[in-house]
Amino acid sequence: MKRIFLLGVLVILFFTLPVTAQKKASLSLEDIYKDRVYQQKSFGPVRWMTDSNGYSTLEPNEEVGGTDIVRYDAKNGKRTVVVSAAQLMPDGKEEPLEISNYNWSSDNHKLLIFTNTKKVWRYNTRGDYWVLDLDSGKLKQFGKTLPESSLMFAKFSPDASKVGYVSNLNIYVEDVEVDTIRQLTSDGGGNIINGTFDWVYEEELNCRDGFRWSPDGQNIAYWQSDTKGVGTFYMINNIDSIYSKPIPMPYPKVGTQLSAVKVGVIPVQGGNTKWFDIPGDPRNNYLARMDFIPGTDEVMIQQLNRRQNTNKVWIGDISSMTIENIITEKDEAFLDIHDDIRWLDNNRYFTWSSERDGWLHLYKISKDGKEIEPITKGSFDVINIDCIDTKGGYVYYIASPDNFTQRYLYRSRIDGKGKAERITPLSDSGQSAYQISENAKWGIQVFQNSTTPPRYSLISLPKHKEIRLLEDNSELGKKYDALALRSKEFIKVDIGDVVLDAWMLKPIDFDATKKYPLLFYVYGEPAGSTVQDNWSIRALYHQYMAQQGYVVVSVDNRGTKTPRGNKWRKSIYGQIGILASEDQSKAAKKILNTYDFLDPERVGIWGWSGGGQMTLNCMFRYPDIYKSGLAVSFVSDQRLYDATYQERYMGLLEDNAKGYHDGSPINFAQNLKGNLMIIHGTADDNVHYQSFEMLIDRLIKYNKLFSMMAYPMRSHSINERENTSYHLRETMEKFWKEKLPAGAR
Repeated sequence: MKRIFLLGVLVILFFTLPVTAQKKASLSLEDIYKDRVYQQKSFGPVRWMTDSNGYSTLEPNEEVGGTDIVRYDAKNGKRTVVVSAAQLMPDGKEEPLEISNYNWSSDNHKLLIFTNTKKVWRYNTRGDYWVLDLDSGKLKQFGKTLPESSLMFAKFSPDASKVGYVSNLNIYVEDVEVDTIRQLTSDGGGNIINGTFDWVYEEELNCRDGFRWSPDGQNIAYWQSDTKGVGTFYMINNIDSIYSKPIPMPYPKVGTQLSAVKVGVIPVQGGNTKWFDIPGDPRNNYLARMDFIPGTDEVMIQQLNRRQNTNKVWIGDISSMTIENIITEKDEAFLDIHDDIRWLDNNRYFTWSSERDGWLHLYKISKDGKEIEPITKGSFDVINIDCIDTKGGYVYYIASPDNFTQRYLYRSRIDGKGKAERITPLSDSGQSAYQISENAKWGIQVFQNSTTPPRYSLISLPKHKEIRLLEDNSELGKKYDALALRSKEFIKVDIGDVVLDAWMLKPIDFDATKKYPLLFYVYGEPAGSTVQDNWSIRALYHQYMAQQGYVVVSVDNRGTKTPRGNKWRKSIYGQIGILASEDQSKAAKKILNTYDFLDPERVGIWGWSGGGQMTLNCMFRYPDIYKSGLAVSFVSDQRLYDATYQERYMGLLEDNAKGYHDGSPINFAQNLKGNLMIIHGTADDNVHYQSFEMLIDRLIKYNKLFSMMAYPMRSHSINERENTSYHLRETMEKFWKEKLPAGAR
């Protein structure tokens, strides 16, 4: 009887334990998007101290709440609380300031804290600023007489005696020791923007902080934008009041008028602005970069023409306001702006990134522009400059000559001699990013790959010895491993003209003797890449879809942002949506012909933003391949998008009207055969809801049936307000399971 009882217990355990374990280890949309079970941890933000011997970071204070700013000695790991959260308790307040960001003065004796932040378009660039004097312990709020959370881009003067900032589109300077606020500009507001930028400069040229202290702290150079004549686009808020509220934004669409932008200089003690007279129509050129040359009264200004294929570099003297064109960079297609300038040899030379030899490399150029010598060289792209160590004589940078999906640290001699030296060890197969100290002796490495969440560690350079593990996301790693998912398979797809990189995900219970539906995830635009050996929350969504019974594949077509040289990136010039969708269609056919376990009658495609546009182009231009498609936040007509992005890659409308027509999916909507779902946020300031409605109108005209979902007052990312991300993903899943039946057959 006992034996039967024990056997019964064992049988019960046999059937219950695995079920419980399986339940705990299953992947669900609720876990990913609602409960955030797979949220990764970061480390920092880190600031290397002036002496390069240690770094500061943020850690929670258990006693008073808030966060402490802690310094760690790089060599021995000694921990010192530099600023306690208790020191960040304003008078009359019961809680310390919440630190959204922080910056040190050059001597590390003063701390500038950004808090109470608000979003401006996509980023939290507006808020309150406080300064803590570490010597006296004094905590002071800046701009107290100005509206709450109205300050932007505050920064110390070179001697840290003052702080400059922007509020309500004007520039202010305030003394650190005394409550003296000086308003330098007063014409900001309406059409005039001082010290920051309009929407398109922020989005497409990465320009946000629009003023610079002179090295002697006596002057401020700044951008001024005049948006008069720029078309106003109106978004409509229908859900926060019983009456609709229009939200106006100056937004230059393709072929329309741009803001007029100029650079001026104003004394910190007050006075009139002097303006540089830079040749060319200010409404048909971009002043994309401006910075002081260290230790001088000169600024370097980069002027990009409207076609964005010519970059004129000017040196301007703020005393005489004279300018000189030292170099002019040109490309037959388009140029990208790079932030890799570092002045060398007592300002006689500067570093400059260029694709002039067909690959993106770093050069050393004399101040007069007459001497140009390569620092890095070879058949590979320099992806990112991490540190230029002038004393040691090396530049440290990210590159990946042999695998375009991965990223590694290299170094080359500044004098251009010798070969590139790989620093990241071979064992770290995947992607690494670094934050390197000024003296290039230490670095914070962030390592990841498609199965390893970000791992932060302190390393010594150049031998790349790990000194200390800072954060390894081990809990997340265990959760991921418990799912027992199949890893991404990185594959090559030969479409004849070129071999493309791709990845494939299969279900856990994959059976190669059966046939599965194929779901393509696409982007395909020059702003990004989907085929990367990195960790991504997006990958969890695709793993989820694989577990529902789909084989998920992503392919990088020509023109995507991968380190494959100038020819690869510029191949799509003038034909956005045309060449890329052709590449995608050829890749789809090749993949279907290569893998017998894929069902050609169940092929789906989806993407977001540029990937939404790509989805529509594939569905409309190659309707016999793709049976179902889901497009999110897409551009349906390229003329509706902003001038700066679209004209960079397509040329001017007057020169390439046919390209704009043929690259816009709306013009091929009549070819739709399969199942289509379109999704958009009504408050999308990037790709306007107008694009969504115009496509709807065209589909109705041709009597094409489709599904749609609009998210009220959600932006381009469709993640604002309660439950949005979860609802969106469930909506997507419902469409796929209805229109592209899952599972093996």
